[in-house]
Amino acid sequence: MRTRRIVGSVLAGLALLVQEPGHAQEQQHVIAQADRPRGFAIPSQPLPSALERFADQAGISFAYRTGDLSTLNSPGVSGTLTPREALTRLLAGTGVTFTFTGANTITLAKAVDAGSGALQLDPVQVQGYPVPPQAMIDNLPPPYAGGQVATGGQLGVLGNRDVMDTPFNQMSYTAKKAQDQQARSVKDVLIDDPSVRGVWGPSNGSRDDLTIRGFRVNSGDYMFGGLYGILPRITVPAELPERVEVLKGPSAMLNGMAPNGSIGGTVNLVPKRAPDEPLTQLTASYVSAAQFGAHADVGRRFGADKQFGLRFNGVYRGGQTAIANNTDELALASLGLDFRGERVRVSGDFGYQYQYVGGLVGMPIVATGVPIPGVPTLSNNFGQPWGFNQRDEWFGVVRGEIDVVEGVTAYAAFGIIDSRARYLTGGFPTIVNVNGNTTQTPNVENNYYDAWTSEVGLRALADTGPINHEFALSATTFQQAQGFGSVTGTAFASNIYNPTFVARPNLGDPAARKSSTGTLSGIVFADTLSAAAKRIQLTVGGRFQGIEAANFNTTTGAQTSNYSQSAFSPSAALVFKPWSNVSLYGNFIQGLQQGAIVGNAFANAGQILPPYKSTQFEVGVKVDWGKFGTTMSAFQITQPSTIVNTTTNILSANGEQRNQGLELNLFGEPTQGVRLLGGIMLINAVLAKTAGGLTDGWVAPGVPGVQLNLGGEWDTPFVRHLTLNSRVIYTGSQYVDTTWPRRTIPDWARIDVGARYVVESAGSPTGQPLVFRFNVDNLLNTNYWATVTNSYLVQGTPRTFRLSMTADF
Repeated sequence: MRTRRIVGSVLAGLALLVQEPGHAQEQQHVIAQADRPRGFAIPSQPLPSALERFADQAGISFAYRTGDLSTLNSPGVSGTLTPREALTRLLAGTGVTFTFTGANTITLAKAVDAGSGALQLDPVQVQGYPVPPQAMIDNLPPPYAGGQVATGGQLGVLGNRDVMDTPFNQMSYTAKKAQDQQARSVKDVLIDDPSVRGVWGPSNGSRDDLTIRGFRVNSGDYMFGGLYGILPRITVPAELPERVEVLKGPSAMLNGMAPNGSIGGTVNLVPKRAPDEPLTQLTASYVSAAQFGAHADVGRRFGADKQFGLRFNGVYRGGQTAIANNTDELALASLGLDFRGERVRVSGDFGYQYQYVGGLVGMPIVATGVPIPGVPTLSNNFGQPWGFNQRDEWFGVVRGEIDVVEGVTAYAAFGIIDSRARYLTGGFPTIVNVNGNTTQTPNVENNYYDAWTSEVGLRALADTGPINHEFALSATTFQQAQGFGSVTGTAFASNIYNPTFVARPNLGDPAARKSSTGTLSGIVFADTLSAAAKRIQLTVGGRFQGIEAANFNTTTGAQTSNYSQSAFSPSAALVFKPWSNVSLYGNFIQGLQQGAIVGNAFANAGQILPPYKSTQFEVGVKVDWGKFGTTMSAFQITQPSTIVNTTTNILSANGEQRNQGLELNLFGEPTQGVRLLGGIMLINAVLAKTAGGLTDGWVAPGVPGVQLNLGGEWDTPFVRHLTLNSRVIYTGSQYVDTTWPRRTIPDWARIDVGARYVVESAGSPTGQPLVFRFNVDNLLNTNYWATVTNSYLVQGTPRTFRLSMTADF
């Protein structure tokens, strides 16, 4: 996106808004755009590159003429300013001045020598069309200082919001961060976030589920361009998105109910778009023990105003991983298309992904009363070498926007996925004693998942005097159908330290038959009222959510149960800015999950419980120090659950888990050449209401009290173009379940290191820079149980080496 906003080299020297001088009304609109405050974070640097970043962060698309600014340096600029104010500060001390020579052009003037007058630099004529702030397509928030996170992200139905105007804890991680850290999946991109932890271990063929604020987030609930459930369901490659946005906490009003009922947070992937400059980038990679890969990223724009764009990403990697007997093969082809017109913007993203994981890593559960055994050597594999997970997935989404009148944009989107999978596993080992002996049963399963989703909506801006409004209205629908067929084999004994490898069982090829269907529909209205130049912002809204579901007997096809309920979920959030770089915020918001259909074992059999409403209260403060940002938030989330009244044998939704936490995040470039990213989360997760009160007040299983992540990069002064990086991850101890005496897995810490070196174009055979990257995960090869989920123990990541070379052509 950044290069899209800058056509060619910025040695041109200039950037700023809009079209040829013309109609007075159009001139006023463009000047209004130029005077709209935006967030800027541009460190001191050579003036041409500073102007490049200014153009990016001002959200401007322009053409250029050359002019010599290469010997000048800019002091930089930071804060929330109008483009006019920001450019004034950016040029301070350079001897360069600017003048609006029309509604659509700016002229720079540079004093050459005393008495020699001024050198008039060529005026810049803006190409393309301005994108209104309420639009989503072609309106990506710029990166923050350091380039690892963005200055804003999509806040559900409200559209893109600057981080200082967002009354929630939200982080948006960039494609640059993913590439520099050699991330392989979306889960890897989020590795620096202290509120996030991966659920399953590496290369076991399980989903890239997460925990956010101590609650499970299913990877099937990841969003793609704001739409749920249309991404690959196991692994989403890090090469696919331009941004990975994570909103922490429930978000029913903003995003609707997640298909799998995730309430801990929302992960949204922003698709890549073709830049204005031609892009041809190839990356070759190696991961221990013998896994090789390649990534091609190609982008082009066409048309007189470059209104048509095409972006292709192709990924292939395969081979032996750092874990014995384990292989991982993945192929992805994705195509992003877009059109940007004067009032209309259209985009389409289509992809196919194939993945085969062989020699699946075991995920054991410890039998009741058995002490937790020590973790096996992480590079060993006690899973069966013939186990595999194979998936074929097609997905796509189309989105369109039209600016009805100034300040009003209507939009529509449609997405679809077709997923087919086949598993053969040695079963989930049950550890029966402290020596690591297990019993397990092989299983083969075929399954399918089909889903489609759509959204229509309207966003509008209105100035009503002292109070301004940002309205949002949206209607959504999501439909899915799932099916499976499964066959189990004969149980066998093994050991997690000295596994028994048995012959591959012949379990046939069961047909996948329909098991469930579901429909989620909703309508939402929200209004953000702002006053005092947006220093006070109040967002209020509510969503009406309908839930329909049915289950089927996979043998007979007969419907076995049906669910049809609805719920209204309101929300309110406030932002107050006592100073331009400080935001105080608070919010009340809910999350929704499908209620239960009471089974035959209970006295109220057949009763349909209403949707469960999880409720969050949160307050926080955000400070933009210029090139370095910090956020602090305190939250409480209460999640209902079902419990049984042992006297009446009635199942009800009167159970409750309460997670209270404190988060501190930091990001940016506090000093030139040093970038920091990470933070800490302290959380107290308590079972507040349990059956008969027997475990009231107990700490919830699988939620560590402390999660700390701190990463840094350093551009070394002694070797030009060499960057060193390191990261430390710490996770506190976790309870395994709710049996007595309570069992725990110990806390653990891991250190990652790496380096990046850029070979300048003069030494490159392609005439473009070459970038070499080297990373080591778990440098000290520490053995650890990473987490526990539903009583399953998950191993950590063994020491893994990653090497890549990226070339631009």
